Amino acid sequence: MDILGTTLRVCVDDLEAAVPFYERLAGGPALRFERGGVEVAAVGCFLLMSGPESELEVLRKVAATIAVEDVDEAYRLLSDLGARIVAGPVASPAGRNLIVMHPDGAVYEYVDRRGA
Repeated sequence: MDILGTTLRVCVDDLEAAVPFYERLAGGPALRFERGGVEVAAVGCFLLMSGPESELEVLRKVAATIAVEDVDEAYRLLSDLGARIVAGPVASPAGRNLIVMHPDGAVYEYVDRRGA
C-alpha cells in the first residue's frame, strides 16, 4: 500500500471566516461539500470542518486523513497488521473512506479517489 499524502483535519467554529485564510496559505481555492450536517472545505493539505458539536466531537477523534490508491488494499493490509476497522469502506463525496484504529490506539481515516 502506497501512502499518497496526508490531510490535516481542522475543526473551526466559522467555516466562512476560516476559508480565506487557508486559501491564501495553501495558494488555491477550497473544494466544498457537506456530509452528515458538517460543512467541509478541502484546501491544500487542510480539511476544515464546521458543524454541530455532537458531530465535531466524533471527527476530532480522527488524527488525520491518509490518501491511498485503493481503500480495499488498505483494508486488507491494516487488518493483517492487527488494526481494528472502525467503519467502512464506504462511499464519500471525495471517493471511498475507511476509519481504522491502529494497534497503538491512534485513529485515522484512509481515503481513495475511486468512485469520486
